Amino acid sequence: MKQSQTKAMIDDESLIDARPLLDKEPFIDKEPLIDKEPLIDNEHWLNIAQKCPSPNFNHRPEDEISLLVIHNISLPPKQYGGPFVQDFFCNRLDINADPYFAEIAHLQVSSHLFIRRDGTIIQFVPFNQRAWHAGLSHYSGRDNCNDFSIGIEMEGCDDEAYTDFQYASLQQVTVLLIQAYPDISTDRITGHEFISPKRKTDPGRAFKWQRLFTGLKC
Repeated sequence: MKQSQTKAMIDDESLIDARPLLDKEPFIDKEPLIDKEPLIDNEHWLNIAQKCPSPNFNHRPEDEISLLVIHNISLPPKQYGGPFVQDFFCNRLDINADPYFAEIAHLQVSSHLFIRRDGTIIQFVPFNQRAWHAGLSHYSGRDNCNDFSIGIEMEGCDDEAYTDFQYASLQQVTVLLIQAYPDISTDRITGHEFISPKRKTDPGRAFKWQRLFTGLKC
């Protein structure tokens, strides 16, 4: 990936080094699986994920799915392993469970996938629907990235290393998404911080982009 391509992805040039420049394009095998159950079913649910349907979605204005956005989340902040992300995305967050929750419980947000620290994958919204993950956003001359993107939340924070299990799950899911939705390519994988640079910082400096991309070689 050339630096000019990376610069086109973001509005703030100070963030360019946060995503690596690759010497060559990772190879993705786009051939369909033969005589195997598809890992993304006809209703756009991932068969290897736990299903936790969220009410926070709507229809895409068009059928386009052409961008993958990586985020992070932890609830309470920098605490891992609890049920609170699922509760948050399903509008059932208990404001008495932590003082911070009173600040966010009114929000209606979601992502398509959530990858926990142990690599467990949870799906909230089918991929053909519009999850509410990006908010005000801009990518390659277009606003409203929710319209055409898939959002993946990594359990974590900007300055703490993600786990080996998470990278393994993310790599597996990314390959499957590229196979299922060919308008997504390795040129069209980005972070929330790049599409909303004035207000978001995730997945942060702790996220190793090079590790994701090199792991996509099949």
